[in-house]
Amino acid sequence: MASLHITDIESAINFWRDKTPSPDGFSLPPQTRALAEVYALMVFHHEVEVDEAGFPPQAMDAWLTWYQSTPDTPCIAICSTSQGDEECKGCGRSFTEVQLWLEMRPVEKRQTWRRITMEDSAWRFNKYAERAAERR
Repeated sequence: MASLHITDIESAINFWRDKTPSPDGFSLPPQTRALAEVYALMVFHHEVEVDEAGFPPQAMDAWLTWYQSTPDTPCIAICSTSQGDEECKGCGRSFTEVQLWLEMRPVEKRQTWRRITMEDSAWRFNKYAERAAERR
């Protein structure tokens, strides 16, 4: 089963804090509260991921709203999997991830985004000048 990472939950909380700030400085709007309760339990239990299946529905709705505000695909239109590479040099996804992207659930997509961001080896994370220097 797919898991949500604590950094995504934190990003969703910050999204909602910007979108609907606290009216009085200490109470939380429903979406922020739902996400904050999950976040607090994760911190308390020293967990960095929470299973998608156990995520409370109101928190999931708030998370999905944040998710829809993020880029859907890491693709930069330089796909080396079409040239036979098992991992795309452009976006960092595996051939299977590229092929199944449209069928993946949002949580699975975010897991892929996290992995390629942490690896930081795909061309999407550098500039053309840096790629050109690698070829010399």
